[in-house]
Amino acid sequence: MLVYFIRRLINVVAMLLVVSAVTFGIFFMVPKLTGSDPALLYVGKIADKAAVEGIRHKMGLDKSIVEQYFLFLKGLFAGRDYSTGVDVTHCAAPCFGYSFKTEQEVWPVLLDRLGVTASLAAGASVLWLVFGTLAGVVSALRRRSLLDRFAMTTALAGVSLPIYFTGMLASAIFVYQLGWFPHDYVELGVDPLMWFQNLVLPWITLAFLYAATYARLTRATLLDVLGEDYIRTARAKGLTERTVIGKHAMRSTLTPILTVFGMDLGGLIGGAVLTETTFNFRGLGYEAVAAISASDLPVIMGVTLFAGFFIILANLLVDVLYAVVDPRVRLA
Repeated sequence: MLVYFIRRLINVVAMLLVVSAVTFGIFFMVPKLTGSDPALLYVGKIADKAAVEGIRHKMGLDKSIVEQYFLFLKGLFAGRDYSTGVDVTHCAAPCFGYSFKTEQEVWPVLLDRLGVTASLAAGASVLWLVFGTLAGVVSALRRRSLLDRFAMTTALAGVSLPIYFTGMLASAIFVYQLGWFPHDYVELGVDPLMWFQNLVLPWITLAFLYAATYARLTRATLLDVLGEDYIRTARAKGLTERTVIGKHAMRSTLTPILTVFGMDLGGLIGGAVLTETTFNFRGLGYEAVAAISASDLPVIMGVTLFAGFFIILANLLVDVLYAVVDPRVRLA
């Protein structure tokens, strides 16, 4: 198991380097291809040539691409000195630079937004994993029954309806008309009860979208597993139906569910863009939308690295859980 984990960890490091290279390309290469200048975006269009050149030197844009990339990597791990000719001094590690619009350091801003996104993703993921998987199991065991048809119809509605529609509809009814839930996000440390009340509706709305996928996936996978020879053998041995389903069938059913769950959770922690925008939560997704609208490249770069890191971390977690669920994976 330790060797398996080390191999996967090496793959994670390699993927992080690839993500950093792609992010570097977005930040430094794409503006050149589109004819824009990151230094000019930083100082503004009315700045004189000397100011633009000073910012270009500070950002390292006057160096070769290879030197820029190594400075970029160094800044991620050790911070970066920006004291040459400018009013800022040092960007703490990891360093994503300073926002072009607010001139604030990007890293603390993203850390501040991460709490909102993590709260949203954690609660919703528990709901959709539990209720989606449970609905899929019940549908598979009661195939073609009225309960099965109702669950799959509800799942189809959940997949088909976009989050901004269900979110806005839920907010209009339960927040503004009935007044059951507050509409201003409150930090967990400030008021835990208000924090919970404020997140209940986004959790349910987001879980409704994702639970539909898990219900359909669980139902289809479990039906396939129940037709396998080892399931018939387990029943022939006289094992109870609960043991057959819980110990044998569900173990094989969990593999594709873990795959989808890891990708969904990693993507959400990287920024639930539509949900945060719909409910006006200032998380990573909200920050990304604002940065794209303002062409704030350092913030876009920071959110991209954040999202890539969490997706890769989620994949590592899924790989480890694979080895726990199915020991054969360790030999792969």
